[in-house]
Amino acid sequence: QVQLVESGGGLVQAGGSLRLSCAASIRTFSSYGMGWFRQAPGKEREFVAAINWSGDSIYYVNSVKGRFTISRDNAKNTVYLQMNSLKPEDTAVYYCAAGRGGSYPTTYAYWGQGTQVTVSS
Repeated sequence: QVQLVESGGGLVQAGGSLRLSCAASIRTFSSYGMGWFRQAPGKEREFVAAINWSGDSIYYVNSVKGRFTISRDNAKNTVYLQMNSLKPEDTAVYYCAAGRGGSYPTTYAYWGQGTQVTVSS
């Protein structure tokens, strides 16, 4: 049974930082593309960042480029999202996902339960 468990969310002031982690119980974790998505109240789920199996192919949505960094540690079956210079509009539930990778939710087979990130102004 595949499980993805996110952690690291919380309440932070604008300009602050948070580091999200996603621990995966996948035997072949290193063969999966990993992604981070977010969903704000009343809005559709939005792609944030993706990383391929080896970590040498990375994509970001334009709104987070230069502020967020996705990385992975295949030895620990974990993917990270370092979020700096946070803005109130980054407030959302953040989900990690495992699958073929890329920016479309439909390419991901497994999803975590989400972690809340709230940025106060």
